[in-house]
Amino acid sequence: MASTPFVDRASWEDAARLMAIYGTNAGFEAAALANRSRDIGNVRHFCRWRQIERLIVSLSRQTTEGSRH
Repeated sequence: MASTPFVDRASWEDAARLMAIYGTNAGFEAAALANRSRDIGNVRHFCRWRQIERLIVSLSRQTTEGSRH
């Protein structure tokens, strides 16, 4: 069972913004931002954008995994 990524409010807002702008390609944009951060040596932002990418994937699923309360 996949777990929901832990993110703060700003990450939720960034995920929503990317989804509004890029639609179904939002996850790819988050991955590109993560790669860009990694390339310049910013590990903190790399990890943050990877979590946002996972969040976008989780939000984009058509089915739920496990119970939601």
